Amino acid sequence: MTSLGWGYSFVEAMIEPVDKRAVVFVDGQNLFHGAKEAFGHRHPTFDIHALARTICARQGWTLAQARFYTGIPNASDNAFWNHFWTTKLGQMGRDGVWTFSRPLRYRNETVEVPGFGEFTRMVATEKGIDVRLALDIVRLARQGTFDVALVFSQDQDLSEAVVEVRRIAREQDRWIKMASAFPSSPLSTNRRGINGTDWIAIPRAEYDACQDKRDYRPKKS
Repeated sequence: MTSLGWGYSFVEAMIEPVDKRAVVFVDGQNLFHGAKEAFGHRHPTFDIHALARTICARQGWTLAQARFYTGIPNASDNAFWNHFWTTKLGQMGRDGVWTFSRPLRYRNETVEVPGFGEFTRMVATEKGIDVRLALDIVRLARQGTFDVALVFSQDQDLSEAVVEVRRIAREQDRWIKMASAFPSSPLSTNRRGINGTDWIAIPRAEYDACQDKRDYRPKKS
């Protein structure tokens, strides 16, 4: 179930390698919210290593590395999610997944509610996650670490990294492909991958087959 967007192998004249090494880059929050909307999952139950292996096997690529990026709230702001992500990231590391995290930042947002007036709420935002992810894609492309960069995200801000990887492919005279994978169902409002990549839709059966059976939510006292 591969849906092609604007994707293509950079520099078509280059020799396509038989054994394609893939590095998987996962925007954790983007993947979670995509699965929540598409499949109704209420918390991040994915097994990243299993999901990365499954998608790469479907495409005929050899998984070289899986890398996971996410923001985490401070324990004083949200003890539940701080415990969840700290514990889950620790297990990911033991499973061989490279992880990167940063504390969430908070800002006040004022919204207008028809019939009720304005109210202000505190909104958590990730700072630097997409930048770090993009920088790592470009850095590893320049180092020749992968033939395929598989990004689990639909964040169009990453399309700038796609342009840079295309430039690197030309400079190094070698074949590179970029793809973006994302949960997809009739409930999904966004069915587009990152511009300039191959779009790989993840159906529910495939996603649900790659669930982490461990529960990282804090136990109730």
